[in-house]
Amino acid sequence: MNRELFKYIPSVDVLLKLVESEKELTTVPRTLVKDKIDYLLNSLRQDIKNGKIKNKDQVKKVVERDFVVNFLKKATRPKYRRVINGTGVVVHTNLGRSLLSQEAVEAVVKGCSYYTNLEFSLETGKRGSRYSLVEDLLLELTGAEAGLVVNNNAGAVLIVLNTLAKDKEVIVSRGELIEIGGSFRIPDVMKSSGAILREVGATNRTHLYDYEQAISPNTAALFKAHTSNYKIIGFHKEVPLQDLVMLGNRYNLPIIEDLGSGNFYDFPDWLNIEEPTVADRIKKGVSVVSFSGDKLLGGPQAGIIVGKKQYIDKIKKNPLNRALRIDKMTLAALEATLRLYKDKAQAKNKIPTLKLILTPPSTLKAKAKRLVKRLKQDLREIYSFTIKKGNSRVGGGASPEKDLPTYLVLIKPNFMDNLDRFRSILLDTDPPMVGIIEDDYFMLDVRTLLKDDLSVIPEVLRQAYNYVKEN
Repeated sequence: MNRELFKYIPSVDVLLKLVESEKELTTVPRTLVKDKIDYLLNSLRQDIKNGKIKNKDQVKKVVERDFVVNFLKKATRPKYRRVINGTGVVVHTNLGRSLLSQEAVEAVVKGCSYYTNLEFSLETGKRGSRYSLVEDLLLELTGAEAGLVVNNNAGAVLIVLNTLAKDKEVIVSRGELIEIGGSFRIPDVMKSSGAILREVGATNRTHLYDYEQAISPNTAALFKAHTSNYKIIGFHKEVPLQDLVMLGNRYNLPIIEDLGSGNFYDFPDWLNIEEPTVADRIKKGVSVVSFSGDKLLGGPQAGIIVGKKQYIDKIKKNPLNRALRIDKMTLAALEATLRLYKDKAQAKNKIPTLKLILTPPSTLKAKAKRLVKRLKQDLREIYSFTIKKGNSRVGGGASPEKDLPTYLVLIKPNFMDNLDRFRSILLDTDPPMVGIIEDDYFMLDVRTLLKDDLSVIPEVLRQAYNYVKEN
């Protein structure tokens, strides 16, 4: 260890003054900047002790302004960050699911910037219900008699079963005992609710008589889970919904359906998306339907429950409702999203989830060409770019076997061969970028690239190149 090197290490105050004019750091709390400078200098001292830093030039490089500023920008950036989604998965569970419309974003900002009538009736001047602010819209759009919103669909299923079937049996086809993301399974949610699971049928075939033979004095409901995240193909049979509703009516039992993706839009035939709408389920007589707000609906995370008033009113009175209730930001975004559905033409143009799904291949091809042209102008010396046809996915557990025709931008870094390492480097850029590795290329599906992303991608690829060059 060369102890003389310690004298070249400046004080924390010196470095604080050195970076105080950096615009991007002026919004960062000073204490956080100070803590990160402490960490940088302590690491430098440790590297000197361990012999990793051997001369004054190495010390000075670490404490020069550009190095310190770049370190601080990276060290103080938020953990929750924007990501460029080049995967082609529109409702990407790991990347935040649905994007909110501009109307929903503005509603959230307004709802958080001012006092609101969250639980205050402007008609009576007394305490009101937060759910009444969106219930009318839900009833208008679905045809249901009543509605309720909780924090997510797992919570919705939990409170429905806890209210209508605690300590009693709920009959479910074995082929519908689904597992959703994060290893949450219908049987586990049902057990937590206090309901007793009664499985009927086989994994691939369930008949109406399976349900009827299982009905007993302890039966509380018939339960149906829409298998939106997988399909059984081949020797397969499930009971038509109309038959199940008729059976429930005959025995005075409610039909509860976890519809999952919560579709409000009739997709055109050319997309081949076979997702039932909530309105269709209500029209066919399902007693209680629950679904997510941030999947095909294109709104915020929420568990939405609609159905017959006699059941919804009981669910509203469940004490769990307090624990699962939505906050003002969710309520603001959900109302703004539902309002757009009053005009389906407006919905498909303003709700990002619908707009991305409905974008035709010709538009995506033109988008891919624009991106490649821009990339070649800036980066043709260090990258190779081509375009090819590909397939996107809806995501969020919806239509898992249906492909959406798209175009891919293929990126080959000429300065390195290890694409797995290249992908890892892109996760550390600002903003991070996620894509696909296939056929010796890193690829971006342009379907899920936003307008703002196209101007940022060249800089992200430049950052990746600079990182490899400097390391």
